[in-house]
Amino acid sequence: MRFTADLHVHSKYSRACSRDCDLEHLAWWAALKGVAVVGTGDFTHPAWSEDLRAQLVPAEPGLFRLRADLEREVLRRLPAPCRTPVRFLLSTEISTISKRADRTRKVHHLLFAPDLDAVLEITRRLGRVGNLAADGRPILGLDPRDLLEITLAGGPDCHLVPAHVWTPWFSALGSKSGFDSIEECYLDLAGHVFAAETGLSSDPEMNWRVSGLDRYHLVSNSDAHSPPMLGREATLFDTGLDYFAILDAMRTGAGLDGTVEFFPEEGKYHLDGHRACGVRLEPERTRELGGRCPECGKPLTVGVLHRVEALADRPAGHRPDRGRPFRCLISLSQVLGELLSVGRRSKSVAEEVTGLVGRLGPEFGILTDVPLEDVGRVGPPLLTEALDRLRRGEVMREAGYDGVYGTIRLFTATELAAASGPMLFDLGFAEPATLATPARPSAAVAAEQPGLALFAEREHAALDGLDPDQRAAACAPDGPLLIVAGPGAGKTRTLTHLLAYRVRDLGVAPDRCLALTFTRRACGEMRDRLQALIPEHADRVLVATFHGLGLRLVRELHGRLGLPADVGVADDETRLSLLREATGSEDGLRRTASRLSEAKHGRDDLGDLVARYDARLRERGLVDLDDLVTLPVRALRDDGDLVAAYRRRWSEVCVDEYQDVDAAQYQLLRLLCPTDGNVRVIGDPDQAIYGFRGADVGFFLRFHEDFPAARRIQLTRNYRSTPTIVRAALQAIAPAALVPDRALSPVRRDVPDGPIAVHRAAGEQEEAAVIAESIERLLGGSSFLALDRGESDGSSWLQLSFSDIAVLYRTAAQAQPIAEALARRGFPFQRRSHERLADQPGVRAVVHALRRQEAGSRTVAAALARAVRAALDEAAACDEEIVAAAELLGPLAADCGDDTGRFLTELALGAEVDTWDPRADRISLLTLHAAKGLEFPVVFIAGCEDGLLPLRWSRREPADDSEERRLFFVGMTRATTRLVLTSSARRPPSPYVADIDPALLDVHEGPARAPREARQLRLL
Repeated sequence: MRFTADLHVHSKYSRACSRDCDLEHLAWWAALKGVAVVGTGDFTHPAWSEDLRAQLVPAEPGLFRLRADLEREVLRRLPAPCRTPVRFLLSTEISTISKRADRTRKVHHLLFAPDLDAVLEITRRLGRVGNLAADGRPILGLDPRDLLEITLAGGPDCHLVPAHVWTPWFSALGSKSGFDSIEECYLDLAGHVFAAETGLSSDPEMNWRVSGLDRYHLVSNSDAHSPPMLGREATLFDTGLDYFAILDAMRTGAGLDGTVEFFPEEGKYHLDGHRACGVRLEPERTRELGGRCPECGKPLTVGVLHRVEALADRPAGHRPDRGRPFRCLISLSQVLGELLSVGRRSKSVAEEVTGLVGRLGPEFGILTDVPLEDVGRVGPPLLTEALDRLRRGEVMREAGYDGVYGTIRLFTATELAAASGPMLFDLGFAEPATLATPARPSAAVAAEQPGLALFAEREHAALDGLDPDQRAAACAPDGPLLIVAGPGAGKTRTLTHLLAYRVRDLGVAPDRCLALTFTRRACGEMRDRLQALIPEHADRVLVATFHGLGLRLVRELHGRLGLPADVGVADDETRLSLLREATGSEDGLRRTASRLSEAKHGRDDLGDLVARYDARLRERGLVDLDDLVTLPVRALRDDGDLVAAYRRRWSEVCVDEYQDVDAAQYQLLRLLCPTDGNVRVIGDPDQAIYGFRGADVGFFLRFHEDFPAARRIQLTRNYRSTPTIVRAALQAIAPAALVPDRALSPVRRDVPDGPIAVHRAAGEQEEAAVIAESIERLLGGSSFLALDRGESDGSSWLQLSFSDIAVLYRTAAQAQPIAEALARRGFPFQRRSHERLADQPGVRAVVHALRRQEAGSRTVAAALARAVRAALDEAAACDEEIVAAAELLGPLAADCGDDTGRFLTELALGAEVDTWDPRADRISLLTLHAAKGLEFPVVFIAGCEDGLLPLRWSRREPADDSEERRLFFVGMTRATTRLVLTSSARRPPSPYVADIDPALLDVHEGPARAPREARQLRLL
């Protein structure tokens, strides 16, 4: 029996996977595609394992099918020619990260099992290694050889296949894995491995060049993260339809009939490159560059083609005796999307697919076997020619690189324009076309094929889970939009769903979307969410910080700005050095640097110092951080044609935290966005806390003046904090609120509500002790000593860990007594701060001592590193200790090795150096400013005193009371479950606390004490 199998898929419990990855959707799409056997994926995940047991029933030996009632419903919704029941084979993917021979190895593996008992045994053993519930594809600290041993222990017919063996980051032979053969990866158990998965970026012909792979039979699978991706790669079998026949075919090759492949150029890692710089290179060019990006100098990601060539011992085109046939395809929806000039997931494409499979049968047959004359009778114009070209492999290929999918096309834009007649304009090649808005399926089509209509409705998943306000914002019509979103209202969620909806459901080209925010962390979160929502398009949406966008623009416009193409960005040490040259003085360099930044933004006047400093930057081919925004503004402001070009490139602009823009960023946005354009901004003026950096909340408040046609939507629900915290925060901000109609309704009901604890202690040391003792109680006791003293009764209904707790303060100086109190109890903690460790004189002394020497012995390197880290870790550490360490070890630093060099270089560059094991669970100590954008179940705000909150430097220099009140509001709303406000009696209480209804507070005066049971319940 000849059939198609796709044995590498994922469930809805895997990260970045569609919520539609359930058994019914997988079965429906597999039948539509013509895939007879589908891997279940993720069998180690507890919830998915329960689904498998509840919804699958045994079929042929080692295979399963949907429970009868579920199968009937799936078949009913399928087009008639596709109503073939699908079989499931138990499978999962495991990621292992381990260290061998002083090198980290990251490898993905496919595991297969013939029955649920074997699954149970494998899962039981792996459960001792790591957390299997966190992700459908668990990440385990396990050597590949040991994973294979555990797999084999599951039973005699359990087996393992190395997944996508060439992928750079996570595979047995990838450029980052460190293995040059599968035998090296699995060591003494390698003889039990008999097949290898090609992956999307390679095809069998590339693998045939490596003779070391001859003993492994090549298989292909989709690695689908959503059901429509099933079958994009697959394996063809000609065997009996059962697990053991499939296993035997992969082991011996008998009955292995070939594979269906991506065009390897379409894979995300085919060529070498650097996505951040938009650099894509052939292997030969990479070798010429020494593996470094020509734009930024960072290491390139070495792709699959390069890696194959590195290990190849045969010429291209060689075919071994056991080589099986293969053919490269693209999906029918891709073909139709190109013909219709719309996205492949648009409704118009879905309608065409419905008609074709309803008349001609499953997708694989249409792509490969159905006579072209039959296709011509029922398909749209050019489909016959498109399929003829596809079957002959005559396609245009733009190769993928460094995580960016490649592009496969069947026609040139000129051909499509000529075939479509006068209604289709010539798109050209300068920039991507704006995709047309797809039409909904007609009622007739929906009635004829209810299954496709039902499953197509899942395409609206971009709006799933949004509340009415969020949904209104996400699907707002074209034009400017201002979204007022208070704390915990789901700003990032709304913005990413908005982008996903416009790309996936409205057919907007992802290349035309620009999302801006302020921190790399926020960018990462937005990218992760987009990857989960629109995995096929997320990489093409530009998500950047303002500085990241600025760097891109500066490099694109380098000629106009008189800069080299590879212009770099000066680090802080370089800036100070150049400033020292420009001023001829060492005095007050930090203060002068701050004023220089203000001057570049037009907020200070330093005469010709800016020009002298800039001249020195340019001599070295550099710009500084301020230039990254001010230079693009200058270039765009003077060239209307250039402005128009960038507006065409990014017709969809979204800005997160709009209340934090400064004047230069505001000017850049105004240049990029026409007054009637699709600019969507989101933020909260009551969280505008960065005025000291030049941010101006006035730009948020005047949005309707700048964009008169703008709509305004307010997100009115808080999903983060308990009702008491929300009400108290609103009362605290009310006297200075910039949102007069503020509405923020608490939604959380999953934990008992309780009052805000307020502790007033005699002094700073006593206040710190209150915080430490309160944490002890919240944790339910961290030691027998705490229980013996009656500091805790051992209970902690909140089930907290150290990382669930944050202590916030207005100034970094407040951290010291708190750190001392926590250290006395042995509590682990980390300090987070925007301050640079390299600014400490003692740390600079160590750095300079090291730089005077040359690298050498690791023994001395380790000793020096330990001394520096110990000094930084000590609660009472002072610069003198670090200087002493440098003076003691400085003469021996000639033997220093790379480890310490890297550590101290990070300090010199101002990185936040974390000296703990990355798996450590710790309390966070951080300033209120640094806490913006974070949340914790329990938050302490220390120093709730007049003089600290609000901060008053002196009587002559009062704080900006409105911004200080907003800062307190931000701090309060970081708490999800419990909020504790502490202060010492050395200053009057903060007036902000006095604005909170006393009924919401549980006030404690004097030293900390173990509360009565009733009071403890109220506090906790």
